[in-house]
Amino acid sequence: MKCLLITGASAGIGLHTAQRFVAEGYTVINLSRRRCPLEQVNHINCDLAASGFLERISPQLNGLLQQAEQIVLIHNAARMNNDSAVETPSNAFRDTLEINLVAPNTLNYYTIPFMKPGSAVLYVGSTLSEKAVPGSYSYVVSKHAMIGMMRATCQDLAGREIHTACVCPGFTDTEMLRSHVPAEAMDSVRLMSAYERLIDPDEIAECLFWASANPVINGSIIHANLGQIER
Repeated sequence: MKCLLITGASAGIGLHTAQRFVAEGYTVINLSRRRCPLEQVNHINCDLAASGFLERISPQLNGLLQQAEQIVLIHNAARMNNDSAVETPSNAFRDTLEINLVAPNTLNYYTIPFMKPGSAVLYVGSTLSEKAVPGSYSYVVSKHAMIGMMRATCQDLAGREIHTACVCPGFTDTEMLRSHVPAEAMDSVRLMSAYERLIDPDEIAECLFWASANPVINGSIIHANLGQIER
């Protein structure tokens, strides 16, 4: 059995990625508060921001992961706030880090011991993993740190034939983007791509599926942004 364990597959990139792996015959497990709408997906309800989330769900995960000959773990769930470096109290900052960084670490710690050769740990980063814009302070910091986590994971898994990578999408047509970009600004966002359009979530799903199957990209940062225009 091939297994995909993914966070945040209730919508957007996560949902389309789950659908792509289901089509390839994977047993797909989604971890999120909202249910994944795909009937074929095993949904485990949990709050990734809660420090003890793993203890509550591990009985459900154990059996599925023990059966898997290959596991792909995709850290997709993320929180994005409109915040700034001069206005963000540590409690709010900590809440973002719990989802964007601590939860991936928790799942790595739990899942990697189940992984056999041919498995993969993939991170969904962002164009903001290597640059910054105003008003996205905690998201920018956590996505920069995610690249460090991926690179360290690569080094510490050497010799185990488990590969890792960070796929960094550009402006993708998702619920998260629409909640942070006013409708009147969307045309300007489209023009920030060399193709003058938003990325379809299926394109990122395809990129993640390809990355899961190609260990040659171990330790890589993959910019999936249609060629972002810098102005």
